[in-house]
Amino acid sequence: MRIVFIGCVLFSKKMLEKLISLQAQVVGVVTKEASSFNSDFEDLSTIAQESQIPHRYVQNINAASNIEWIQQLKPQIIFCFGWSNLIKKELLNLTPLGVIGFHPSLLPQNRGRHPLIWAKALGLKKSGTTFFFMDEGADSGDILDQKEFEIDFGDDASVLYTKMVLNACSQLDFFLPKLQSNTYSRIKQPKMSNTWRKRTRQDGQIDFRMTNENICNLVRALSKPYAGAHCIFNGDEKKVWQVEIGDSKTDNFEPGKVLEIKDKSIRVKTANGSIWLQKHELLPLLNVGTYIK
Repeated sequence: MRIVFIGCVLFSKKMLEKLISLQAQVVGVVTKEASSFNSDFEDLSTIAQESQIPHRYVQNINAASNIEWIQQLKPQIIFCFGWSNLIKKELLNLTPLGVIGFHPSLLPQNRGRHPLIWAKALGLKKSGTTFFFMDEGADSGDILDQKEFEIDFGDDASVLYTKMVLNACSQLDFFLPKLQSNTYSRIKQPKMSNTWRKRTRQDGQIDFRMTNENICNLVRALSKPYAGAHCIFNGDEKKVWQVEIGDSKTDNFEPGKVLEIKDKSIRVKTANGSIWLQKHELLPLLNVGTYIK
């Protein structure tokens, strides 16, 4: 089965490496040379070169010249894993088996943007990974394979990213032979679903009137490979990368007040106690008694 692979993020790299390890017939790789949009951007050209697979840098995947390049490779299927731009009808209909996409949620629930970040920030207990046949909608095509994973309170973004990759790798093991032998099945998605919106910088701001649990979830959701949560001090954004819940005995202090500084950690009053900021950009800018927004 001749496969053209499209992708430009760390997840794309992991999936391409997995396909190569399975000795899948990848006949072309489409990627980007640079991206200011994806915090986990990866140029896949090195992997393609090492495996002697033709590759092409693109910006507009739907441009006629890019479609022509893909068509000349005579793919039977396209895998599009980790690509932020919509794929239009001409490319969707280019191959006999269509285009397989990926979304890190349990579709049809939680379509849309930033699914790993939203799942953690909202305190969900589980999520999952879904491979599906792409159509002209957003994450709405028939499901090829789906697998659940648990979200623990202590998980940060890097842990969830690893869970996502491990899930997806095991799914590739399962459904690739079915695609190759034409024994796969398609499950139509119900129309009822929710779609997560694009996150803004304001969504990443810590409000110390939040509970300890909500602050932990927010900071962990935005930790690397993502852009990081932040608080405001003297009108400037300061990144916070790691937190832990602190002492709950904090009566008579208002949220946002610095209660204690120990080594490089800062304890701040919250809605239901206090929280330690362990990795951050706030020292040596403040002292005990300082107020952080």
